[in-house]
Amino acid sequence: MTSPLKPTAVVVGVGVEQGLGAALCRKFAAQGHHVLAAGRTREKLSRVVATLTAAGGSGEAIVTDTTQEADVARLFDRAMAPGSGFAPVDLVVFNAGNNRPMPFRDVDAAMFEDFWRVGCFGGFLVGREAARRMVPQGGGTVIFTGASASLRGKAGFAHFAAAKAGLRMISQGMAREFGPQGLHVAHVLIDGGIDGERVHTLAPERVKALGEDGLLNIDAIAETYWQLHRQHRSAWTQEVDLRPFKESF
Repeated sequence: MTSPLKPTAVVVGVGVEQGLGAALCRKFAAQGHHVLAAGRTREKLSRVVATLTAAGGSGEAIVTDTTQEADVARLFDRAMAPGSGFAPVDLVVFNAGNNRPMPFRDVDAAMFEDFWRVGCFGGFLVGREAARRMVPQGGGTVIFTGASASLRGKAGFAHFAAAKAGLRMISQGMAREFGPQGLHVAHVLIDGGIDGERVHTLAPERVKALGEDGLLNIDAIAETYWQLHRQHRSAWTQEVDLRPFKESF
């Protein structure tokens, strides 16, 4: 009897190994998916894929600028490629984004647009392409990484909140349009700092002040994404929020 082909997962927004994108890749590979790790830097992607294969999984590094329509189309062409030795994509995560505080009066037009293009427009391109490819084959799961800024804009973060709020609306619109056609669309609100390389490099004092379990563990977040994919269609989650037990809200 011929063994079933491995399903394919696409993770957009993969960077350093100690980051959420890489953790998602590791989780999906460990659960039996062939993972297309998509991001802007080949060197970082290659290290993530090497980790997957060393652990017995499989994956590919796909250099992708999520703000470029042609790049996103090529990524999904690969995810659906006949003869690749893997089944077409059934799980997509949009995890791209950029964030840093800036006084509102210092945000110029180009900077605002860059945050929107990465955090919102890129999500539109990935979500649209996922729907175009996955709905005709019967569905699958599309997950968007959100933030507390998806719900409220704090001082110094208006540019970031605008992008994240727009991404949330994309996820809701897709869920309502494509859920009845078998596509599970979910939005994950990350409320708190992520315990990855970025925060340890840029804000070590904050990490120290928060103490043990004061940041969201990347593997624990990845577990939630996997459980969303595994949900029975009679009880789908459209939005879930995750935060450390110490985080006020």
